Amino acid sequence: MKQKLLICGATGFVGRNMVEYFAGKSEYDVHAVRFSRPEFARKGVTWHKADLRDLEAVNALLDGVDIIVQAAATTSGAKDIVTRPYIHVTDNAVMNSYLFRSAFERKVKHVLFFSCTVMYPSSEKALKESDFDANTPLHPRYFGVGNTKIYIEKMCEFFSRIGETKFTAIRHSNIYGEYDKFDLERSHVFGATVTKVMTAKDKVIVWGTGEEERDLLHADDLTRFVELAIHKQPEKYRLYNCGLGKAVSIRELVNRIVAASGKKLVIEHDLSQPTIKTSLFLDCGLAKRELGWEPKVGLDDGIKRTLDWWRQHIDHDTLKLRKSA
Repeated sequence: MKQKLLICGATGFVGRNMVEYFAGKSEYDVHAVRFSRPEFARKGVTWHKADLRDLEAVNALLDGVDIIVQAAATTSGAKDIVTRPYIHVTDNAVMNSYLFRSAFERKVKHVLFFSCTVMYPSSEKALKESDFDANTPLHPRYFGVGNTKIYIEKMCEFFSRIGETKFTAIRHSNIYGEYDKFDLERSHVFGATVTKVMTAKDKVIVWGTGEEERDLLHADDLTRFVELAIHKQPEKYRLYNCGLGKAVSIRELVNRIVAASGKKLVIEHDLSQPTIKTSLFLDCGLAKRELGWEPKVGLDDGIKRTLDWWRQHIDHDTLKLRKSA
């Protein structure tokens, strides 16, 4: 019998990749949840429109569900983290509280929640799950969103202790790939850089020196991680790191994307913009030991695949996904 798998946030970047992946698996009856954005055509997917901040709507949605992949969030790009940080806090705490409570009450088999890595300090070594110290203050820019994610992780652990539902909290690094946000208002560093390069005529401008280092993981590796966690997680609660395990500087990333694009572009640095020399990359040894997971998509291959997809699916003038996608 097929397992009923509910993907929340199905029209977002991570959610869309989850729908595309699991809809191709015969063992799942895939249900996708949307809110404000329209559904997309995908064979074998049942759509639901629901406001996850409404407990009655959540309860109705979860009847008969076996597995929840929770990719729904009020989220946006780096600009909003600075100018409107409150939008990432309240809604996300409410919707996850309702989802987890309803999953507990309905004895859903497994809930998988996407956390993040903003709680980790800058480090020159790969960070393990245990390298987060709750007594260390978070960077002021990430105080709200970071502490909200930590709270939701702890809710996963709490409900796993008092009920029958298995919970997975995934601290993934910066995800990129197909269906990413590529408009400059909402995109993160990878999507924004791709758009700048693909729309540039003669030059690309990088803010600051570009010394910040990130861990970048292709979306295909994240979908495989979720499937392995569903099948192999040994305990009722696990907190896993999920990343490439290597750091790349923004400067190097821009150079690699320009090279892969085949365009002759000059790379300029706007040194009037601040540079914060930070480094973050993940030790994913726990996931390798328990799930047999490790990333398969290298950065250069991931860049090439993303650029090929961008050319086929993104409208050059509007920077929006073409309807045929």
